[in-house]
Amino acid sequence: SDKTGTLTVNQQTARIVSIPGAPPISVTGEGYNGDGALAASPAGLATRLCHAAVLCNEGVLERDGQGWRHSGDAMDVAFLALSYKAGVDPAEVRAGTRILGEIPYESERKFAAAFFRAHGSCHAAMKGAVETTLAHCDRMQTPDGDVALDAPTVEAEALRLAREGYRVLAVAQGTMTPPCEATDTDGWDEASLPPMTLLGLVGFLDPLRPEALASVLKCRDAGIRVVMVTGDHPATAYAIARELGIVQDESEVVSGAQLASLDSSETPEFLDTVAAGRVFARVSPLQKRDIVAGLIRAGHYVAVTGDGVNDAPALKTANIGIAMGSGTEVAKDTAEILVTDDNFASIAAGVEEGRFAFDNIRKVTYLLLSSGLAEVLIFVAALFANLPLPLVAVQLLWLNLVTNGIQDVALAFEAGEPGAMKRPPRRPNEGIFNEQMLKQVGLSGLVMAVVSFGYWTWLVSCAGVPEAQARNLLLMLLVMMQNYHAFNCRSEQESAFRIPLWRNPMLVGGVILAHAIHIGAMYVPGIRDILGIAPIAWKDWGLLLGMASVVLISMEAFKFLRRRGASR
Repeated sequence: SDKTGTLTVNQQTARIVSIPGAPPISVTGEGYNGDGALAASPAGLATRLCHAAVLCNEGVLERDGQGWRHSGDAMDVAFLALSYKAGVDPAEVRAGTRILGEIPYESERKFAAAFFRAHGSCHAAMKGAVETTLAHCDRMQTPDGDVALDAPTVEAEALRLAREGYRVLAVAQGTMTPPCEATDTDGWDEASLPPMTLLGLVGFLDPLRPEALASVLKCRDAGIRVVMVTGDHPATAYAIARELGIVQDESEVVSGAQLASLDSSETPEFLDTVAAGRVFARVSPLQKRDIVAGLIRAGHYVAVTGDGVNDAPALKTANIGIAMGSGTEVAKDTAEILVTDDNFASIAAGVEEGRFAFDNIRKVTYLLLSSGLAEVLIFVAALFANLPLPLVAVQLLWLNLVTNGIQDVALAFEAGEPGAMKRPPRRPNEGIFNEQMLKQVGLSGLVMAVVSFGYWTWLVSCAGVPEAQARNLLLMLLVMMQNYHAFNCRSEQESAFRIPLWRNPMLVGGVILAHAIHIGAMYVPGIRDILGIAPIAWKDWGLLLGMASVVLISMEAFKFLRRRGASR
């Protein structure tokens, strides 16, 4: 999973500005707006930082009636909000500055830059990852003026902020050696940057989604490992992942630099590193793809989230690509699933609903196959025993139409079982017909067949009941058995007596309706003649109900033994 916008609310807010040699400057206000303020900064140093951050910025944040309108990259917009709070109007800054060229932000570069003319000379401004920005700096801004860069001190401050959970970016500015007009519009690249002066560090907080922690824990209970991939500093990523319960120790955080130090994504060392990682920080798009590929080679079934063009390789490599609704069209076209609200909790809920749906398919299949198996066994046994056919064709059709035709549809609306997200995932190549399905279908079908065939044999061979009357009684027994069995099929693990009836009122109504239709047909002239059925004497009802309950009792015993074996 990505972090920003999926595990967090994607409302980046600058909370602290750190200028070398000066006390940290706190920032008030939340979200993408100009509401809030900065604590006083010496000699307006924060103003200089914000001025540079506005120029190397592709975002838009402006008042719109009573509110604020924004567009563009989240970090760009957050810098604009910081500028408003510092008293710097982005529109005025841009209007009074001639932009010569730009280097747009790319995750591989980890910085954005702009080249501009102001006060008769050419300058460059950049913002980005601390380590990338510092590599271009030789001086730094302080309350006593610009001095030689003290990189270890700056890096220590950045690490301190990162460990507190801040996403830390650096801002720098430099003056270019004239002439600077030769490449007014084209040819600007990293080599064009002059020696820069570090203006300061900005710490941003993107609050976690309130439901993110519960969703991560739900996935863990369901046997799903959550791995976070982010462009943040490893210390920042660790602080956030620890809060979410994704990691317990810093050793579970792997940086892009660590992955790059390994020879190839095909080596055992790379696969072992990926298998041990729970958080991957400062990774490139291709490394994200290699991480996904490595997990798949290790035998995992991998779903990956993404929203940008650079996420497309990972989305395509994954078993399931999940694009965010706010993402690019490239990401959406590459992925199999689209999450419209960008929320990790929706992914966890989707897994849960998928398990509910798969369970219900199994339940309906279980009901239909076991009932069909019982009918086949009864007919086969009658043929081998040289007995009359237990049912005529129209009765068999009626049985399947009235009972299964209503109950199987109602069973498909069974509410999800509470323990669905407490079970480990099934193997991807495991179909509906696993060992458990075969056992329960075979046992329930055999029980219904044995009881029904025994009753049929007793009626025609021992009690001397006429065939037509015997078929009428047998048909009612089969209807009752399938009514009972529908409640068996509500869960493959839990006892039918522990599942509240209100969880599926449609099934209760369907069973009552199926039974009522069959009883009603006994009294309707014409229909009862076609079906060869008639009202049943009161003395037979108790016997039929008792025999039909055998299938419920048998399957309750089967479930009990399975649960007992599983607990052991």
